[in-house]
Amino acid sequence: MPDAFTVLWTHDTCHALRKAGRVGERPPVAFSGVHTSLPAWSGAQAGDEVYALHVNRGTVFVVSRMRVTDRERRECCGTAPATWQDSPFPGHDDWSMLGAGGCGAAAVHVDASPVRLDRPLPGDLLARLTWRNRRGQTRGLKHVVDGRLERAVGLQGFYRLTPESADELAESVGPILP
Repeated sequence: MPDAFTVLWTHDTCHALRKAGRVGERPPVAFSGVHTSLPAWSGAQAGDEVYALHVNRGTVFVVSRMRVTDRERRECCGTAPATWQDSPFPGHDDWSMLGAGGCGAAAVHVDASPVRLDRPLPGDLLARLTWRNRRGQTRGLKHVVDGRLERAVGLQGFYRLTPESADELAESVGPILP
């Protein structure tokens, strides 16, 4: 059975998506990195789902639901850069705000739902969500008060959801493709 993960997209990322007119479009790619400037999608494999989340004024939004198709550099990525000044993924310049320029960025090709910035998670669901690490230990979100997230530190990174939370989140968000 595939795993499900969450990744936090920052205010800057969501602002860049809005400014570039990408709201309502389906991202074909996201980017993983080896530096803290980008989340490392190291646990994700083809078939796994990733929920891109955004926090604004205590409300957690699901920006996109993505299914990983592969983690390889393909022709669609464009020519690999010859110098540090070259675009790292010229074929995906339209989606570069998702981390193409990050340190050690690697393309993660996805099938995704359209980018939306208006789909809040219900507060009661937010309080029930749990994640598990590779050793099987689970944790919930700290700093949830009255259905609002007071600090986003618990979402910063790339984290594996428990199967129960993945099912609840999938039911709340709906399918990737209509």
